Amino acid sequence: MTTTSDSSPEVSDVARRSGSGIRTSGQPSTGGTRLGPPPGDPPFTGREGAKAHALGLTSATALVVGSIVGTGVFTMPAVLAGAGTMSIIVLAVIACGAMMLAVLFGQLTKRIPNSDGGLYAFSRHEFGDFAGYLVGWCYWIQSWAGNAAIVASWVFYVDALFNLDHPSGMLNWGIAMIGLWIPALINLAGVRQMAWFQNVTVILKFLPLLFVGVVGWFFVTKAHFGPFNASGGSLYSGIGIAAGVALFSFIGVEAAAMTARHVNAPRRNVSRASILGTAASAVLYVLVTAVVMGLVAHKTLVATGSPFVNAFDTIFPHSTWAGRFIAGLAVVSGIGALNSWTLIVTETSRAIALDDLFPRPFAWSDRNGTAWFGILVGTALPSLLMLWRYTTTSGLTVFTYLVDLTVVTVAIPYFFSALAQLTFLASRRRRVNGWRLARDLSVAGTSILFSLWVTFASGYQVVYQALLVLLVGLVFYAFLNARRQRLGEVAEPIDLPDDAVAPANVSPL
Repeated sequence: MTTTSDSSPEVSDVARRSGSGIRTSGQPSTGGTRLGPPPGDPPFTGREGAKAHALGLTSATALVVGSIVGTGVFTMPAVLAGAGTMSIIVLAVIACGAMMLAVLFGQLTKRIPNSDGGLYAFSRHEFGDFAGYLVGWCYWIQSWAGNAAIVASWVFYVDALFNLDHPSGMLNWGIAMIGLWIPALINLAGVRQMAWFQNVTVILKFLPLLFVGVVGWFFVTKAHFGPFNASGGSLYSGIGIAAGVALFSFIGVEAAAMTARHVNAPRRNVSRASILGTAASAVLYVLVTAVVMGLVAHKTLVATGSPFVNAFDTIFPHSTWAGRFIAGLAVVSGIGALNSWTLIVTETSRAIALDDLFPRPFAWSDRNGTAWFGILVGTALPSLLMLWRYTTTSGLTVFTYLVDLTVVTVAIPYFFSALAQLTFLASRRRRVNGWRLARDLSVAGTSILFSLWVTFASGYQVVYQALLVLLVGLVFYAFLNARRQRLGEVAEPIDLPDDAVAPANVSPL
C-alpha cells in the first residue's frame, strides 16, 4: 500500500499494479493504461523529452483557458437571455461543477501521469479496454463536433467584422473552412508552435473581455435585463436551456489532462493548470454574461448572434470602431480555441489508436511527433458537418444544435472519470486519513452528481441523439475487438463446438 503523497513511489506502485497494461515494443496491451517505459527509466530523454513536454504551467493554463473561452462566450449571452436572468445563477452553478471536475482531473493525473488521452486513459486504467473505448469514442465525437459548434459561433463575428448582411449558407461554410483549417495547419507545424500561438491568443481575448466585465457595469441599464424566466415554459425548461449552453462553455476544463504527455511535470502542473484556468474562465464568464444582459435590451439580445458588438456600441456609442474591434477580438478568440481543440481531438484519437482500440492510422506521426492523420480527419469531419448544417438551416439554430450534440456526449466521459476515482477510493488501494478521504470522496461524488444532472437537464431529445452516437461506436468496437482477437492481442472467448454436449445443469434454449 502507498501513501497519499505525490512522491514517485506512488507512480511506481501504479505502474506495478498495471504491469500487464504497460505497452512495450511488440507487446500487446491487455488492459490498464500505458505509462510509457518501465518504472525506473526516464519516460523521455533529449530532444524527445523537449518535444513531449513542450507545455509548462503557463502554456498548460493558457491551453485550458483557450479551450474553455472560445467564441462560445461571445454568443452565450444571447442564448442564455432566452432562458432569462435565472441563467446567470445556472451559469454560476455550472462553474462550481466545472471547478470540481478540474480538481478531479488533477487527482487522476497524479495517479496516472504521462497518460495518453486523459479521460480515456483514466477509464481504461480502472475499468479495462471496453470502458476506455466507450469513453474515448464519446470524447472524440464531442471534440470535433464541438469544433463545429465553435466555428458556427465564429462565423457570426466574421460576418460582423466584414459587414456581411444575410450571407448565403455556402459563403458561411467557406468562412467556416478558414476557421477550421488554419488551426489544423498550426498544429501540423508542431506542439511548440501551437503553444506559442495559444499564449498570444489567450492574452488578446482575455484582457478585453475582462475590460467589458468590469467597465461595462458603469453603462448598464436595469430595464434591459429580461424576466427571471423568459423561456415561455416551466422553470425546469428554462434551466435546461441555460444548462446546455453553460456546460458547453466550460468544456475544456480537462484540456491539460487530455494532453498530459505534453505537459512538463504533469503530476503537479496538470492540477494547477486545470484549477487556475477554470477559475479564471468562470469569473470571466459570470461577469461578462451579466453585464451584456444589462447593456443590450432583452428583445435585441435574444435575436442577435453577435451580442458583444451591441454591448460595445453601448459603451462607445459614437465610435465607428467598437463593433469591429469586438468582432475582430472574437475572431482571434475563436482561432485560439480551435487551435487548442484541434490538439485535443488529435491526442484523443492518437491515444486510443496506440492501444489498438482505434484505426491505426490515427497513431501515425511525423518527425515532429505530430499525429498528422488525426489532425486531417479531425478537421475534415466538422467541415462536412458544417456543410450539412449550413445547407439545411442557418443562424443560431446551427450553434444551438451543435451545442446540444456536444453536451451529453462529453457528460459520459466526465461520469466515467468520476467513477474511476470513486472505484480507486473504495478499493482502499492506498492508505488515507479521514479528512483526505472525505475530501476526495466529496470531489468524486459531486462530479458524478454533476454529470448526471447535466444529462438529465439536457432533455430527452439530446440524450436520444447521444445514445445513437454511442451505439454506432459500439458497432465499430465489435470489428476492432475481432481484429485484436485474430492478432492475439486479447484473449479469445472459449466457445463450445457445435457438437459439444451441454453440461447437465444447463438447460438448452
